Amino acid sequence: MQYKLTTPVTREDLSPLRAGDTVLLSGTVYTARDAAHKRLMALLDAGEPLPFPVEGSALYYVGPTPERPGEVIGSAGPTTSGRMDTYSPRLLDLGQAVMIGKGARNQVVKDAVIRNGAVYLAALGGAGALMAVCVKRLEVVCWEDLGCEAVRRLEVENMPLTVILDPKGGDLYQSGPAAYLASLAEK
Repeated sequence: MQYKLTTPVTREDLSPLRAGDTVLLSGTVYTARDAAHKRLMALLDAGEPLPFPVEGSALYYVGPTPERPGEVIGSAGPTTSGRMDTYSPRLLDLGQAVMIGKGARNQVVKDAVIRNGAVYLAALGGAGALMAVCVKRLEVVCWEDLGCEAVRRLEVENMPLTVILDPKGGDLYQSGPAAYLASLAEK
């Protein structure tokens, strides 16, 4: 199935999604990689507010390249999500609803996705130019000293993504290979 979603999202928005579905995501998406996640955790540890509203938010694990003249953003392909596994459950428990990246996640993250009715969506690795076309506006929110890892607010339109982890515990990295092997056995 294919779904169109606009951020911020609710648990109800995400509940029909299943591993393998496609999503065209629009609205506000924040960027944060591991260096930014470390600073987000430091803010939380100090009892300070995060630099963006976390409830129903989407975080894209990306460090975009500099934009060319006339472009909003440079290449914006996903980074490996496992680097955020230490931090993601805490943000999900605070209301983050969508994680966007590439690669498998650990069991603690999977449990937090289920507990919070959240999703993990994969962006196409190697297709940074395609992802960039979906970005209509960009604003640096904080930590410009981190360069490409600064937190940015992106306004996106119909960003094509695939559901990897769904709110019911589905994991495309497990079900996909299993379905493929089953189809081979049927031949």
